[in-house]
Amino acid sequence: MRRAIYCSFFMFTADLRPDDTQYTRILIDHLKALTDMGYDGFDLHIASQPASVDHKLEVDSYIGLKKAFDKAGLQDAKFTTNVGTTRTFDPTSPYEEQRKEALSYLKSRVDITSVLGGDSIMSGPFLYPYGVFPLTDTGEGIWSDALLDWMEPRYLAARSIFRDLGEYAATKHVKLAIEPVKSWETPPPNMVSEVLDFLDGFDGLPGGVTVDTAQVVMESQGPSVFKRNVARAVQQDRLFYVHISAPDRGAVHDSWIPWQTVLGEIEPVYRGPYLVEVFNAIPPFDSSMRMARRRFWRPGEDEPEPNRASAYDVARAGLETLREQLAHVGGA
Repeated sequence: MRRAIYCSFFMFTADLRPDDTQYTRILIDHLKALTDMGYDGFDLHIASQPASVDHKLEVDSYIGLKKAFDKAGLQDAKFTTNVGTTRTFDPTSPYEEQRKEALSYLKSRVDITSVLGGDSIMSGPFLYPYGVFPLTDTGEGIWSDALLDWMEPRYLAARSIFRDLGEYAATKHVKLAIEPVKSWETPPPNMVSEVLDFLDGFDGLPGGVTVDTAQVVMESQGPSVFKRNVARAVQQDRLFYVHISAPDRGAVHDSWIPWQTVLGEIEPVYRGPYLVEVFNAIPPFDSSMRMARRRFWRPGEDEPEPNRASAYDVARAGLETLREQLAHVGGA
């Protein structure tokens, strides 16, 4: 069976700017080029807006973007979304009104995922706000045991929100795949097991996990724990998405991804799409991830640099590498 492989638009942008018709034409050119390469679908980041922006207007803007994609001949393209919560829209907040606002925000992201992808996946760090590290009253960081203890009431506060969100997502045929992200980027959940522990309180309601190779290599405890986590996620039918990303978040080919360890566990039991995820050295990633490597220049957006790899070169090589590794695992 030929496996579906998607391309992350973190190669090009973290904001689709759906109301910008000129930028929409650039997005369409990228989508067509990547489709011609052989990608089966795309993962699009849904940027957060100020709290004053009406969520319905946001959804409407993505309806217009999808119509533009369809009009350009991309009506058969498949889309998943990447979503993160924020300091404002925090489902783990101790304040009920703030949790309700977070629920409204996350429902709008489910709507956008449905608009773009139909029966699709909403993935990302949308449990605890990405990159919002807690501080004591004296401004000191909270770490280790104290941080994990601090998170416990946060998880408890978020459960009712995620129960409602899961029920809503099910009506839209959208799978919710929480992605654990490494600890130097954001507080927990940082590991697959932490996401599964949170979801165990859902009593079978929709909700799953995204496994990202970069997060697994840099944050998890080792191959045996990874094996148990994959088995646990599969047994609970919670393995919803798999991201193939290099530890340095750059090019996937010739990277430190432990292909046999990861795919050897996942490929026999996973039937969803794989995502080739490369974070290009563009805002906000260049500063938030403190990138020292050069940008992969983007055709149609950056000045051509013939002696250096373009974003298309890196995307093509990533697709070819993943196909080769999947074939190798399948053959073995």
